[in-house]
Amino acid sequence: MTTPRDETLALIGRYYAAFNAGDNAGMLSCLAEDVAHDINQGARQTGKDAFRAFLAHMDRCYREQLADIVVMASDDGTRAAAEFTVHGTYLADDEGLPPATGQTYVLPAGAFFELADGAITRVSVYYNLADWIAQVGG
Repeated sequence: MTTPRDETLALIGRYYAAFNAGDNAGMLSCLAEDVAHDINQGARQTGKDAFRAFLAHMDRCYREQLADIVVMASDDGTRAAAEFTVHGTYLADDEGLPPATGQTYVLPAGAFFELADGAITRVSVYYNLADWIAQVGG
């Protein structure tokens, strides 16, 4: 018998599999239309269109793969958290950050999720920006 917790773990697993495959449509299919996205060191954006624009920006500036992904979920499946290691390359200048010259980085990170009706309704991502800046030579 599948539990709400199992369903949540599977959904977050699909979300991160799509991330690692560069499948933005797959990531978006995991999200609610009015998803809230809390960007590390930034503001909250709302809705799939804003998330789609965020992904396009990330694809332009960064190439990333996630490793060592561990996902935890509440018994009722309404909340989840993930911890992972980001392996990335800084491809193009991002506003307010150091110039990009193809620098690579390895960064621990985490995310928190809220879920309802089989979709992710909130994604909040956290990492140490000062560590990232130190790694890319800022």
